[in-house]
Amino acid sequence: MKVIIIEDEKPSARRLQRMLDKIGIQAETMLHSVEESVAWFQENEHPDLIFLDIQLSDGLSFEIFDLIDVKSSIIFTTAYDEYALQAFKLNSVDYLLKPIDAEEMEKAIHKFNSKHKTIQPITLNFDDIKKLLVNPIERDDKEYKKRFSVKVGQHLKLVPIDDIECVYSENKGTYLYTTEGRNYLIDQTLEQLETELQPETFFRVNRTFFVNINAIKDMVSYTNSRLQIKLHSYNEQEVIVSRERVKDFKSWLE
Repeated sequence: MKVIIIEDEKPSARRLQRMLDKIGIQAETMLHSVEESVAWFQENEHPDLIFLDIQLSDGLSFEIFDLIDVKSSIIFTTAYDEYALQAFKLNSVDYLLKPIDAEEMEKAIHKFNSKHKTIQPITLNFDDIKKLLVNPIERDDKEYKKRFSVKVGQHLKLVPIDDIECVYSENKGTYLYTTEGRNYLIDQTLEQLETELQPETFFRVNRTFFVNINAIKDMVSYTNSRLQIKLHSYNEQEVIVSRERVKDFKSWLE
C-alpha cells in the first residue's frame, strides 16, 4: 500500500510517520503545502491513501482538488472539526482530530482496508453461465448510512454508524445513543431511517426503537411473549421487542 502524508507542520508529519511505521506502514513521501502537493501529483502516480491536513501553510488543502483529480482515498487530519462536511464530499475514509490518537488512526486504516479488499475472481463453467443467464443474480447496490452529523453547541460532530447502540424516539424527537453513553438529537424520524440503516445491523424492535446487533448484551423473556433487550451501555428505559416483531427479530439474529 502506497501512503503519503500532506502536513505543513513537520514535527506533526514526522510523528504521524512514526505512528504508521509502528503498524508496518511506510509513508515515504511527506508534502507540506498546496503548491508542493499539486506539483507532486502532476509528476507522480497517485498513492492508495493520503493522510491530509486541512490547513496548510499556503491555504486549505481542498484547493488541491480544484486543480488535480486526486484518485486516492483520504484520511483527513486537523485540529478543527468545522470542515468535516466539506471533507466527506471528497474521497474521505475518515476525519481524525489532532492530536491524532493511535487507536483512532488504526480504526481509520481498518476502514480503508475494509473498503479495498481484493475480490477473488470466480471461475464459472458453461452450465453456471447458462443458469445465470436464465436466473440473473439480484444485486443490492443500495448505499446505507455510514455516519450522522449532529450539532453540539456551535459545532458539528460526526458520529460513525458503528458507534451507535440504538436510535429511539422520545417526546417527538429522534435520538442517537452512542457506545460512549451520549445522546444526540437528529432531524430524521424513525420512519425515514427505515430505508437508511443497514438492515443486517439495525432492527426496529418496536415503534420507538432501533437496536444495533453489536450492542446487544443479553435477551430475556418478557411478559406477553415479548423479549427484553439489554444493551451494553443504554439503560435509560426498557427496550422491549414487541410481540408482533419477536418472530422477525429471532430470524434477524440468525
